[in-house]
Amino acid sequence: MSRKRKDTKIWHALRRFIVSAISLVAIAILINLAPNYEKSDLSGKINLIINNNNITKSLKNEILIENDKIYLSFDDTKNFFDEYLLLDGDKIIATSNTKTTSIPVNGGKVYENGSYRNIEYNIINQDNKYYLPLNILSSIYNFELNYNEDNKIITIDSLNRKLVTAISSKASNIKYKPTNLSKTVDKVERGETLYVLQNTESGKDEKEGKYLKVRTEDGVIGYIKESKLINKVAVRDDLEKEKIDGKIGLVWDYYNQYTAAPARTEQIKGADVVLPSFFELRSDGSLAVNIGNSGMNYINWTKQANLKVWPVLSNSMLNDLDAMSNILSTFETRANLIENIIDQLVKIDVDGIYIDFEDMYKDDKDNFSRFLIELAPRLREIGMTLSVLLTAPDGSDTWSLCYDRNLIGKVADYVVFMGYDENTGSSKTAGTVAGANWVELNIKKFLGQEGIDKDKIILAIPFYTRLWQETDGNLTSKVVNMKDVEIPNDAKVKWDENLKQTYIEYKRDNTVYKMWIEDEKSISAKLDLVQRYGLAGAGFWEKDREKENIWNIVEEKLK
Repeated sequence: MSRKRKDTKIWHALRRFIVSAISLVAIAILINLAPNYEKSDLSGKINLIINNNNITKSLKNEILIENDKIYLSFDDTKNFFDEYLLLDGDKIIATSNTKTTSIPVNGGKVYENGSYRNIEYNIINQDNKYYLPLNILSSIYNFELNYNEDNKIITIDSLNRKLVTAISSKASNIKYKPTNLSKTVDKVERGETLYVLQNTESGKDEKEGKYLKVRTEDGVIGYIKESKLINKVAVRDDLEKEKIDGKIGLVWDYYNQYTAAPARTEQIKGADVVLPSFFELRSDGSLAVNIGNSGMNYINWTKQANLKVWPVLSNSMLNDLDAMSNILSTFETRANLIENIIDQLVKIDVDGIYIDFEDMYKDDKDNFSRFLIELAPRLREIGMTLSVLLTAPDGSDTWSLCYDRNLIGKVADYVVFMGYDENTGSSKTAGTVAGANWVELNIKKFLGQEGIDKDKIILAIPFYTRLWQETDGNLTSKVVNMKDVEIPNDAKVKWDENLKQTYIEYKRDNTVYKMWIEDEKSISAKLDLVQRYGLAGAGFWEKDREKENIWNIVEEKLK
């Protein structure tokens, strides 16, 4: 073979290689631009689209269709609609934004928001898995359901979410990606309504113009040129609960069951919400109510003073861990308590409730959480706020370990960290009621260890301290209100930078007196923590224990 022929042969081989390489690159580019040329692994399956997201691949179980009804498995309902869905013996307990519902798995009356009603439904038990009909779920979770049998697409749209529609101005192609090179996934005619997807990506090509991601009435999701849409309008807005602007100032107005509500007339600087002692829990789950004429006058004052009212519901009068356990133990006993709460709140027309349940068994932690899970929708239904007391983490079983703080932080509108009782009357050594270092340490635990949103945490601050007395090795103490603190002339006085408090010590006869003082400086330091960690606000235990000028500091620091 001549050298010339050999070179020609090599050149042809090289050319074929180059052409093949270019072809492969072109194919790769084409696939990248239009990946929907590949057959979808969801074709032929029933597709489920929830709020414009195709979640079919994430389903744990198949969707069932029987007798023209569509069924979703218990696990998938829990995953996509209700993380607190509970199988409780022979019933399923569902909670949504505004409904608490108990559904018997074997048929029967459905309990929903305090009343029983007859609903035609059937829960399927297949392979030891429960499947719930979507028509029931649509009522509970407030969504619109559509099923296109031709393309096997189920669409679910939450009715409390924003919805934007537009009209196709001409016959157009719906593209898989925001470019003309992408495959057409559907076609729309002039005048068809399209749902414009919010908070999703859009595309823009310098030559082609802007694309918007849309969903057709048949449930197909893709892209269309914005220039081909007219009459874009929001037909439904997000439903959001009204919240207090800025940092919240809470004030407890405590009085016992044998006394009347205080007669208030003055404004309280820096305050947004008052917490009067209206309700105590009885052992049968009913409420001991202390309102009367004085309470109604109090409520009238709050309206004039532009204050919101979250009455306190306390279990302190109960003083019985077993009775508390019984009240929380079943859906029925919890529902009874919830009905009592809702009836009272509606009757007196207030703005929310503050749940102050202390001293519970550690074993009742989950049942207390269930109580709040089931209470929250009922309060949202009537536009009221749920706030819950939480003690510092990592304490005793019945004081600290009886709360699932992370879950409560999700369910409640606000959690109130009791930022005092660092040392109590039963402490073995004298110490501060609320040192700034201890308060800050526990704020960090709430945010980190417990995973609670900072915008939900309200720091409760004491308007009192303790005077400790050590006599012959015996330790006692008594509560001293901030306004009643006195510093003897012969007392040793020292500022503690860690505690952000003034410490005093003096002696009378054979008794040594010690006190860590709450005053303008210590309160100011705690309010600085609210700002530093971006908390929702501060609360103050309790009205009439304070120095009058403390409200100037509260207003300055919070507002």
